[in-house]
Amino acid sequence: MVALSAAAATLVVIQLGSAAGQDPVNAGLTIEVREKVRHFTASGLPNHFIGRFTEALRPQNYEFQATTEPRASRRATPLSRGVFGIALNGVVFDPSNDETWNDQRRSGWTYESVTNKPGYGLDINNGHIGDNGAYHYHGSPIGLLKEIPASKDMRLIGYAADGFPIYDQFGYVEPNDPQSGTKKLSSSYRLKPGNRPTGPGGPHDGTFFEDWHFVKDTGDLDECNGRTGVTPEYPKGTYYYVVTEKFPCVPRMFRGTPDRTFQGRGREQQRGGDW
Repeated sequence: MVALSAAAATLVVIQLGSAAGQDPVNAGLTIEVREKVRHFTASGLPNHFIGRFTEALRPQNYEFQATTEPRASRRATPLSRGVFGIALNGVVFDPSNDETWNDQRRSGWTYESVTNKPGYGLDINNGHIGDNGAYHYHGSPIGLLKEIPASKDMRLIGYAADGFPIYDQFGYVEPNDPQSGTKKLSSSYRLKPGNRPTGPGGPHDGTFFEDWHFVKDTGDLDECNGRTGVTPEYPKGTYYYVVTEKFPCVPRMFRGTPDRTFQGRGREQQRGGDW
């Protein structure tokens, strides 16, 4: 793997190997920085073994871009369509699910993929193949993490559509002190109390996206599943996202402004939304 830093050279090719039967020439991710814009080119083919799926894995023609100087906003932007970001192996992070209770889109109850991992065909890497042949992650990219040295204090695993970096679930105990050691960072989302007032009924047990709500300061991260602090790649500090072990796993909101090149790509279905 080629090391990647915040002050990366204008062209970085990340080659992490390839899955069995995959053309290694089409694997990996190319990042080119031009005029404060980071350009991503990838086939979307994973560099690790994946589960058995009824859909066939097909290479994609991903061409995304995002600013190298993202700005954090007080107001978060919900992920409503498109993909959240791209991993360092060229696979996209796409946490959303279009499956609703009783197949009623207006029911207000959307199934949560990672909670229902067996039912939604996610493999051990928390990924699966969509109808368009694109493999994508709904949670922690286990296969990718195995390619990144575990000795690193924090592991950069990708970039979000707004340009901010995405890290694995471990971060510094004190956000601005790399000497404070690391810990598993936790989200601030909690299950709602009581029972569901409509639709499927029953207790809020995490089966549905709507079973969860953000409770400020109950975890390490904000409503976008991120925080501000220093990282190995950003020693002067940055806002960064975290893919957590528990909900929301891959973030569902942006702290910055997502680039429109990430809109409507790598999805098996499209959803309406704000961006």
